[in-house]
Amino acid sequence: MTSAQWIEKSDKYVMKTYGRYPIVPVKGEGCRLWDADGKEYLDFLAGVAVNNLGHCHPKVVAALQKQAAELIHCSNYYQIPQQIELAELLCTHSFADKAFFCNSGAEANEAAIKLARKYSRDTFGPERYEIITAIESFHGRTMATVSATGQEKVQKFFDPLLHGFRHVPFNDVPALRAAVTANTCAIMLEPIQGEGGVNVPSPDYFREVRQLCDEQGLILIFDEVQVGMGRTGKLFAYEHFGVIPDIMTLAKALAGGAPIGAMLAKDTIAAAFTPGTHGSTFGGNPLVTAAALATVRTILEDGILNRTEEIGEYLLGELEGLKAKYPFVQEVRGIGLMVGMGLTIPGGDIVKQGHERGVLLNVTHDSVLRFVPPLVVSKQEIDRMIGILDGIFADITP
Repeated sequence: MTSAQWIEKSDKYVMKTYGRYPIVPVKGEGCRLWDADGKEYLDFLAGVAVNNLGHCHPKVVAALQKQAAELIHCSNYYQIPQQIELAELLCTHSFADKAFFCNSGAEANEAAIKLARKYSRDTFGPERYEIITAIESFHGRTMATVSATGQEKVQKFFDPLLHGFRHVPFNDVPALRAAVTANTCAIMLEPIQGEGGVNVPSPDYFREVRQLCDEQGLILIFDEVQVGMGRTGKLFAYEHFGVIPDIMTLAKALAGGAPIGAMLAKDTIAAAFTPGTHGSTFGGNPLVTAAALATVRTILEDGILNRTEEIGEYLLGELEGLKAKYPFVQEVRGIGLMVGMGLTIPGGDIVKQGHERGVLLNVTHDSVLRFVPPLVVSKQEIDRMIGILDGIFADITP
């Protein structure tokens, strides 16, 4: 079938929860995608920071194929070796002692919210249930995570929202302090805001947040759904800021494209979850955890982290070159391969022009181009993208 035929069928049968572009990917390899008509694209979105190892990485494909031939699913009433191995691997390479697995970032954040409330109720009583999050944050689209998200455009139409969330400006410790009450149990933040515009905090921000949590007996939750798994040049983004959280959530890139979520916690807090307090039918099944094991081991063993730091600096430098050339480019910011370019003009048409010229770009917050390519992207592929973007910019008259 052609792309046009697929789009016609999609319009007939698929709910319109996304503003989909007229692109129908059918094959991927590394940093490239091909659509149903055979057109090739250079992918600088990576499934929204999912395909960190590129499309169809051979080690992930092999792990999926092997596991699919042995056991795809069994109940969490039983011990699952691949899940146990993955929990050990993630805990060994992080602050955490225990892991819980689910199917998505929103589910991981739901689990974190429930655990924070359960621990606080057990420790301090039922009056401690409020969670402070940041304006422009994004934590998911379930009712609890929509309520936690600090974006009105995500929340509208779904009143009444879940009670017990306060939103304050990101990177503003005085605002955080002012929001803490006797009812506060946790602070939940993204180390770098993704959907909010690739917002990087000041160097001391998280140290002061950690100090505030310690002073007030609050749980610090880091949502690393988008920035974790090597995206910033560290396995976890919190490593850049000299602090450790009490709870951390992961998803997106954890299993190389297979659907998974994870919530990690320190022992003292994890103990608040007992049998029956939370669960997930498909969470941590043999198939996705086998893919995740292959993904994490590849990131750790194949020099991906050091390479991401190096190639990220190259990308930032090339984008800074465009900033110096075009007055409507306001700022370039980011860490590793989590990069944003702030514009003084809307970015939607730039994304569409990129599609026409064979590169998949993304705009968030209306005027921030977000660059989250696979971590295996080459300098030559960056050069090609920069050349295309330069050509698009040259045609713009702001």
